[in-house]
Amino acid sequence: MEFDIFLQKVQDWPIVDTRMLSTGMVNAASVKVQISRWVKSGKLIQLKRGIYLLADPYRKIQTSEFYIANALKNPSYVSLEKALEYHGLIPEAVAVYTSVTTKRPESLRTPAGMYDYQHVKPSLFWGYTSVTFHGQTFFMAAPEKALLDFFYLKHVKVSEDYLEGLRLQNTENIDLEKLAAYARRFQKPGLVRTAEMVARYVRKDREGVKTL
Repeated sequence: MEFDIFLQKVQDWPIVDTRMLSTGMVNAASVKVQISRWVKSGKLIQLKRGIYLLADPYRKIQTSEFYIANALKNPSYVSLEKALEYHGLIPEAVAVYTSVTTKRPESLRTPAGMYDYQHVKPSLFWGYTSVTFHGQTFFMAAPEKALLDFFYLKHVKVSEDYLEGLRLQNTENIDLEKLAAYARRFQKPGLVRTAEMVARYVRKDREGVKTL
């Protein structure tokens, strides 16, 4: 297949996933060889086996890193620090796109950024919504689930000093009733107590007082 023909087919895709290529249109083995050549020539950027980005000169759209995070491992949703940043709950920009998945944990360093995947059992894979940005749909943890995923997966021992160091902001974006309900769904008494401590902190923060 000529690159121009390939480009006409995939130029409007956020990523090039070889599974999406029509097997009825081209020979799969031939395309695999061609893709390898296009990667070597710099026309394609490999993110993971079978998943590529068009190089800048050929790309018609800017691909969201959140979309890439979902595409690199499915099922997954963005959570923990990156979701806290997305929801404006922490002031720092976070370099790593951390997601939750029911598959094996994995860290991927790609030309499009760092992507980390934390494993949870299927019974904890919930608390996320779909977000569409510039026509690209990805899954993002709700603010409350992002917080609980963070405490649960990082094995954080929460204290007043810890919450002060976390520098939670825009706490009006946290639904305290939902936080409590989500914490109970984990069926971990320690996490329920953590949610209660966070709720006290948030209430004090909303009143302009930073003591628990």
